[in-house]
Amino acid sequence: MTQDVTGAGGAGSGSTAGGEAAARGAKGPDELRRQIERTRHELGDTVEQLAGKMDVKGRARARAEDLRDKAGAMSVQLRSSATQAGRSGLRHPRPVLIAGAAAGAVVAAGVVLRRQGGHR
Repeated sequence: MTQDVTGAGGAGSGSTAGGEAAARGAKGPDELRRQIERTRHELGDTVEQLAGKMDVKGRARARAEDLRDKAGAMSVQLRSSATQAGRSGLRHPRPVLIAGAAAGAVVAAGVVLRRQGGHR
């Protein structure tokens, strides 16, 4: 019965070396120990990946942080563009104003996401 479970798990997990070795069976206690350690390691990795996917709050915080970083970078870039446009004697400031409004909207969205994340 143990071989059926191991063989089914090895074939479905996509592991080639571990699944094939488990299907064949260990040829001695040392090989069995290596297979057990390999399986434990793979299981630990799988559990870690699943835990990361289940941490919705952590993922939301990371996403909000990314958005804040992007908004900050965009703000710096737009300030630089506005300064260059002012120096070059741009007669029509409308594109600069539109870009500034867009940057403000991105920053505001980041603040809203941050506040929503804090309430949960």
